Amino acid sequence: MSCECNTREVKAPLLPKIATIQKIIDENENIKTFQVTFDEEGVLENFGNQPGNCGMLSILGVGEIMISITSSPTRKGFLEFSIANVGRVTSVIHQLDVGGKIAIRGPYGNNFPFEEMKGKNCLFVAGGIGLAPLRSLIDYVLDNRDDYGRVDIVYGARTYDLLCFKYDIFDKWPKIKDTHVHITLDAKDPKWDGRIGFITQDWLQEIVPNIENTVPVTCGPPIMIKIQLGNFQKMGWKPEEIITTLEMNMRCGVGKCGRCNIGEKYICVDGPVFNLSQINQLPPEY
Repeated sequence: MSCECNTREVKAPLLPKIATIQKIIDENENIKTFQVTFDEEGVLENFGNQPGNCGMLSILGVGEIMISITSSPTRKGFLEFSIANVGRVTSVIHQLDVGGKIAIRGPYGNNFPFEEMKGKNCLFVAGGIGLAPLRSLIDYVLDNRDDYGRVDIVYGARTYDLLCFKYDIFDKWPKIKDTHVHITLDAKDPKWDGRIGFITQDWLQEIVPNIENTVPVTCGPPIMIKIQLGNFQKMGWKPEEIITTLEMNMRCGVGKCGRCNIGEKYICVDGPVFNLSQINQLPPEY
């Protein structure tokens, strides 16, 4: 299964558009989800994002940062970005309130192969904030539910309070037909009486005993991704069938600055979505 950059035309790809924050959700102590709409009429309708794409968010006088688009294009009227407070730009964004202004350019990068996944079962495996980019694909699949088979969402975090999208994983997704959410925490937590432990190969095999006609997709911290890629291979998937994302410091979004260059690939253009076969062709230092 290939993960090729989509071929949509991007007009004025470096030109930011002003957007207004309409809603802020405190996911946990360090992550907020910002729901925004563009101020200029027609920009949102023509934005053209697909599951897996990114947007470059900027604050005048502070800087800009590439963030995955958390919302699915099936959700009309807004974009959502789930942002961890990890640096100068993100700390300023976290100080904004509803009604605050932010500049956005994009969309950038390729997308998850949602068309090729139609008619197949889906296994989504995420850790921590790694559920954010997968959420755009999950909601796309669930909003087009009859086009896909069984959906299993496996999600892990260190503690209960660090779980993101509790309104989805507990209240919404499990109520959708043939959709199964499996949650685990790294260690015991007084707020949690469910599974404790890491996302292991044995547990995944209990969830998906037969991998036939199933597409595995994973996202999370780098070490977690590495472990899950190994788990998927041990379960029998071929490298070209295994989907993940890569993350690097992306500055321009159009493959010109070279900040996200790995071998012949630019994460902002050729990624962030790759299959394992493509990753295996990257330089070993990655």
